[in-house]
Amino acid sequence: MEWKIAAFNQLSVEELFDVYYLRTKIFVVEQNCPYQEVDEKDKLAYHVMGFLKNEIIAVARILPHNISYPQVSIGRVAVEKNKRGKDVAHQLMLQCLQFIEQKFGKTPIKISAQQYLVEFYKKYGFLPIEEGYLEDDIPHIAMIRS
Repeated sequence: MEWKIAAFNQLSVEELFDVYYLRTKIFVVEQNCPYQEVDEKDKLAYHVMGFLKNEIIAVARILPHNISYPQVSIGRVAVEKNKRGKDVAHQLMLQCLQFIEQKFGKTPIKISAQQYLVEFYKKYGFLPIEEGYLEDDIPHIAMIRS
């Protein structure tokens, strides 16, 4: 498995396509969520990409402070359906956390987690900080890692 992390303006056209393709495949089609997937925040983000045999199988985006929240944030975390349960999401989170520490130092990280993934994110030190809510008609909960 190979990992790459790049700012928006460092992505090749092919990488940008791969990121948007996987995110749309999972968040719009698989989760039946007909909402805008690509947004202006993508231009300000660091994009984390995991490749297996040159095929993108995992993505996430890291937003610096004061874009989504006062804290750094991780979002748009997605793993190809047939690669779930195979440690890819774990590797993806480690890549995100290591990059954040290198780029921003030890800093709080806030996420908007899909409700069913709360236990997964707790393994990485994230704790719920408020009641759940609907985001694009999907139950979510805000979590923070101090």
